[in-house]
Amino acid sequence: MSSQTPRRRPSPAVYRRRRLAVLLLAVLIVGGIVALVVGQPWRAMTDAASRPSGAGAASAGPTASSDAPLPAATGVTPAPSGTPSPRVTSSADGDTGAAGDDDGGSASDVPACTTGDVTVTATTDKTSYGTGELPKLSITLVNDTDQPCLINVGTAAQTFEITSGTDTWWRSTDCQTEPSDQIVQLDAGKTVKSSAPIVWDRTRSAVDTCDGDRQKALPGWYNLAVTIGGIGSAELASFTLR
Repeated sequence: MSSQTPRRRPSPAVYRRRRLAVLLLAVLIVGGIVALVVGQPWRAMTDAASRPSGAGAASAGPTASSDAPLPAATGVTPAPSGTPSPRVTSSADGDTGAAGDDDGGSASDVPACTTGDVTVTATTDKTSYGTGELPKLSITLVNDTDQPCLINVGTAAQTFEITSGTDTWWRSTDCQTEPSDQIVQLDAGKTVKSSAPIVWDRTRSAVDTCDGDRQKALPGWYNLAVTIGGIGSAELASFTLR
């Protein structure tokens, strides 16, 4: 009678590996079920089947934007920086009365302003200036007629001249650079004036002293005369330097 060899019992390490394998399989099964519930791939397939065939192409195309830039304005020449260039604005509503088609006409139908149509006035911000105070010079225009007219208000058509008696002290054109033209329509009865005055530095100007030292103006009486669009100021604006 032969003796039967007893079967060896698996070591605890084997049991641990088996339990780990069973646990990993359970985790994979649970993870797959969760993915199906959350993703719901059958819904995506249903939506794709019900979507019109042209919808994808339409959504891919560009759309209009309300922020798209508008075309730049034309017909206006900006004044160069660094030169005497008071921009004319209306004292009533802030615009220049620029020529347009609101009245059914065009700029070519509007005549040029003449001396009899427009009154030009030279103005200063004060009538007396203390030591170190700089005079601010401006132009005022009034269309005295009942019809609009065109006038050049660009730097090429402006002159400011300061005199003392018969002695000319300063001209705005002596050291002007890059003068430009700007034609605007001056409406009937409209009064317009410089929006930014020109500041006189109280020195004598000459074409050969633009980059050098200039003689300082002495205390006394001075007069301002202006011209714009070929029309001169009717009267002088007088002021004193102290």
